[in-house]
Amino acid sequence: MKKILLVEDDKSLCLLYEEELAKEGYEIVVAHDAESALEKVNAGHFDLIITDIRMPGKDGIELISSIMGLRKDIPIIINTAYQSYKGDFMTWAADAYITKSSSMDELKEKIKDLLKD
Repeated sequence: MKKILLVEDDKSLCLLYEEELAKEGYEIVVAHDAESALEKVNAGHFDLIITDIRMPGKDGIELISSIMGLRKDIPIIINTAYQSYKGDFMTWAADAYITKSSSMDELKEKIKDLLKD
């Protein structure tokens, strides 16, 4: 079973993503901020990371930079409500940039593509 780290500060979205991605057969580990996400990356193995950009404390872009310094082999998906960050060159380090929508189809497809499921 592939293990995904979901970094999202909105607890209701976390529950939705956890439920939907678990139905797809993934093990989901949740972090509600960048600091706890980094602790989890340091402590365990993940096949993929999904992160929001706007979070309290360190934002998702800073998180991606920190993860890249630790592990360059984990694919990262930015999943955000803000299309405006797509032009920020710091987001280019991510393997995908997805704008949140009511449908999770695009996110699920990108996960399958990156994990070669």
